[in-house]
Amino acid sequence: MAEAVTVARPYAEAVFKLAVARNALTEWAGMLQAAADIAQEDQIKALVGNPVVSAKQLGELLLEIGKNRFNQEGRNFLMMLAENRRVSVLPQISQLFEQLKAQHEGVLEANIVSAFQMNDRQLRKLIADLEHKFKRKIMAKVQVDPELIGGVQVEIGDEIFDASIRGKLEAMANALKS
Repeated sequence: MAEAVTVARPYAEAVFKLAVARNALTEWAGMLQAAADIAQEDQIKALVGNPVVSAKQLGELLLEIGKNRFNQEGRNFLMMLAENRRVSVLPQISQLFEQLKAQHEGVLEANIVSAFQMNDRQLRKLIADLEHKFKRKIMAKVQVDPELIGGVQVEIGDEIFDASIRGKLEAMANALKS
């Protein structure tokens, strides 16, 4: 996985620079997501490493499946990836592009794990508190994990805030052991 991200990073950065220059971040995000979705289909995955299928054939197949979802630059990009045998890293390219886009727009991505389903009011309050703390807009992905027993865990970048019952119990157990 780390290897795929390493291969994908220069492509994502190049596309991001192009998208910023053309003021087309949203358009490129959509094209990359569509291309990533196509590349993750089982039939396409089977063709990616197949020596019988040429790079040009694979690229044309991607464009045919995508129909009108790609502008000319997007079509050229997909053909280049096919020629360089990099179609398999399209999901990572799309993901890295989204991270660069969010950073450029001043948005932080937060992974919130809650012991119970949060209602809209609770989620809005938590996001507002995080936005106040980080002084940036927060884009939240919420998951439910009953093993937390109660409370939430929030991961933003390399920071983790653990306000879960399980986290507090583990901290207490560690304190008792030392």
